[in-house]
Amino acid sequence: MTVPTGHRRRAQSHRRGHVTVVDPATGRGFAEVPEQRPEELDAVVDRAHAAWRDWRADPDARRTALLAAADAVEAAAAELAPLLTREQGKPLTESYAEVARTAARLRYFAGLDAGTEPITDGRPVHSELRWRPLGPVAAIVPWNFPLQLASAKFAPALAAGNTMVLKPSPFTPLATRLLGSVLSGALPEGVLTIVTGREPLGARLASHPGIRHVTFTGSAATGRGVAAGAAASLGGNDAAVLLDDVDVEEIADRLFWSAFRNCGQVCMAVKRVYAPARHYARVVEALADRARTTVVGSGLDPDSRLGPVNNAPQLARVERYTARARADGARVAAGGHRLDRPGYFFAPTILADVPAHSPVVTEEQFGPVLPVLPYDTLDEAVGAANGTGFGLGGSVWGTDVDLAAAVADRLECGTAWINHHAELSLAQPFAGAKDSGVGVAGGPWGFYGNLRPFVVHRPEEA
Repeated sequence: MTVPTGHRRRAQSHRRGHVTVVDPATGRGFAEVPEQRPEELDAVVDRAHAAWRDWRADPDARRTALLAAADAVEAAAAELAPLLTREQGKPLTESYAEVARTAARLRYFAGLDAGTEPITDGRPVHSELRWRPLGPVAAIVPWNFPLQLASAKFAPALAAGNTMVLKPSPFTPLATRLLGSVLSGALPEGVLTIVTGREPLGARLASHPGIRHVTFTGSAATGRGVAAGAAASLGGNDAAVLLDDVDVEEIADRLFWSAFRNCGQVCMAVKRVYAPARHYARVVEALADRARTTVVGSGLDPDSRLGPVNNAPQLARVERYTARARADGARVAAGGHRLDRPGYFFAPTILADVPAHSPVVTEEQFGPVLPVLPYDTLDEAVGAANGTGFGLGGSVWGTDVDLAAAVADRLECGTAWINHHAELSLAQPFAGAKDSGVGVAGGPWGFYGNLRPFVVHRPEEA
């Protein structure tokens, strides 16, 4: 159902049984989705369990279905990408890239096979390790990469022989529902089911007795609430450490976009920069210059490099963290304010002279705000980079690659990059330390996370 464009609604306003989806570029509702009642999940999970019996039994059929699903996603890109931009806010080119990555994930995991392995331990017994799917599993997905993070969960789960019930964020359910419709032509009924609604739907899904495994991506606070199951990855507060030999102008563009892609709404974005004191002013100004000149606008406008913050609560969070930093003594080198236009736009912001205890440093701001902090010694920089409860990713930037690699090895995180940040391949594991995750996603490691070992022993033949 379409909401009249002249009628303003607050984010997540709804009529009975429906949730309104708001365009973050206008701040106005433009569509509604059904609000699933928690008690309706029993029937959904029952259908997932019924579908599992056949889905788990035929790996070749699964592979064929997943490859057909990838083809279907690519064929529907012209429908999926604009809808994703409309509800999420990111530039249209980024939405097309997200659709492409969704299809690529389906193809990658369709090509993995658990197989069997002999176990040799010196005893007169033939032992064999096999892998079995878990059953119906659940996934809860946030609003920053709705399709990409959904596929990161359902592609390995389905390839392993599980069925899935997936709940997108109530801020961005539309493209995911459309994706479900697209995939329904390739997947048997009940293999992948999309449910929409606000809490307590997610908590009820995570704790449902028919669900064998739960994967969640989102904030650490929400993840603890969902943790009746298993949280695959939580928030991040990635640090970038610049070495004394860094070429500031050479790395400035890459560093800026490592922090501001998707309006900073990336769990593994750079969220803190530590610069040597002698380079500090140049680093701040180089980043501030890029913040001041970046075009901010609707994701549907081809000239826009940055879209809006996705939703009103997140915009309020960004404003709150920025105001607190200023109150703590930070200097605004660029931005620092909401843009005077409809929608949830916030100027790309570079903060200098930020006290290390300010929440914009110690917590995850998840928006277009980047604090830059000076350091005197490398030990001080590494200690500060490791000094939060997060440990998703980190990066080191400098000319001496061997030194950068040695510093990267000291970072307490799941992935470290040298002279770039937040780049992943489908074949590598993605995991975090501390409050940044439980379990592993990506590559064969994420695939096996959707399976359980099953060992068969038989005596040796006489």
